[in-house]
Amino acid sequence: MENILPGISVSEEEPKKSTTIAGKIYAAFFSYIFHPVFVPVYVGLFLVYVHPSAFSGFSDVQKKQTILIILLNLVFFPLISVLLVKAVGFIDSIFLRSQKDRIIPYIVSGIFFFWAYTVFKQQAQYPLILTSFILGIFLASSVALIANIYFKISMHAIGMGGWVGIFLIIMRTNEMLMTWPLCIVLLITGLVCSARLLISSHQPRDVYMGLLVGLITQFAAAMVLM
Repeated sequence: MENILPGISVSEEEPKKSTTIAGKIYAAFFSYIFHPVFVPVYVGLFLVYVHPSAFSGFSDVQKKQTILIILLNLVFFPLISVLLVKAVGFIDSIFLRSQKDRIIPYIVSGIFFFWAYTVFKQQAQYPLILTSFILGIFLASSVALIANIYFKISMHAIGMGGWVGIFLIIMRTNEMLMTWPLCIVLLITGLVCSARLLISSHQPRDVYMGLLVGLITQFAAAMVLM
């Protein structure tokens, strides 16, 4: 079958993997609960309600507004966009199983990520750590769009790599003890990446590269803004 782009086939067949029912349940649970689209919400909640100083001067209403902005721009709009492009027939599945299906969602989500970054950057009351995190998300989606031409990089791994990256950055600031939060996220990262190898067509390379992209883009954003 002729390729649309290098590495992207019109009809991609996913290799079948034999997994036990318990393994499938475990893999599906962690794949959905820690889907990359939800990672910004988890990090946002951590910064707003757990970090000792990031949002120390904010009222409860302002904190809730911050979480709402994150939910709208980084979760709701990207998800709605995927449903819309599926409805008009531009993609075959909302689960984005093929590289071809991921092109438009990467582009559209990147627009919303950049918009959220602009919103937070232009309002000086928001801490730089949050603005840096969102810039890192935008950079990661941009790199993933390019990488998607050549192989199906794991979006879950990118999300978890970004989560680990932002926690490493917080740890470096010495504003709070990050031993346990970082250990928990590292454990979750291992579980999520293992789950993707169990029930998806990803190869280990896809997962390792995703983790690397998530980490590097967060470090790059921090170097630019902090």
